[in-house]
This record gives sequence, structure tokens and C-alpha cells, in this order.
Amino acid sequence: MVRFVDPRAQPGAAVEPYELRWDTSVGPPPSIGVLANGFPDSVPFADEVAAALGRRLPGAALHTWNKGNASAPASAQLLDEVAGATAVCVALYGH
Repeated sequence: MVRFVDPRAQPGAAVEPYELRWDTSVGPPPSIGVLANGFPDSVPFADEVAAALGRRLPGAALHTWNKGNASAPASAQLLDEVAGATAVCVALYGH
């Protein structure tokens, strides 16, 4: 027997809108990191995400890293480096 599950079902949890909680107009320009997950083409994608953030947040210092292996967690050394260089980091997941 084959059973079809419609992936377009209504979400079971309430949708919570995301609002930017960091006022980037106050203080020095933000330092933002983008961490590529190590999948093929994740670095060019991270570069595009950083470029889009730069267009949205002129003056922001943008940094990209590649954890290098999609199957393994980022190393403690890499996480320390990212945390030391940025106020916030976007971690890329998926393929």
C-alpha cells in the first residue's frame, strides 16, 4: 500500500514573525560573519549572502569562513575565531 503525505499541510506551531532586534544605526558598523558548511558551492553561496548583507548594511565589516566538512561540527578553534571577529554570525546549513 502506498500512502501519499501532502507536504503543504498547515504548520502545527504558531508562526512568529522575525523582527530585527539589533539596532544597527547605533554604535559602530556591525561585524558580521557568514559560516559556510563545507558542501560543494557553499563558499560561493556564503560570499553571496555576505554581499547581500553588505548591500543591506553599508559599512558593516563582513567575514566569511568555511568549516570545511559538512559532516562534522565546526572546530572549537574555528568557533573561537568567528566569535572573536564578529558580533553575529550566519551559519549556513543544508545543501
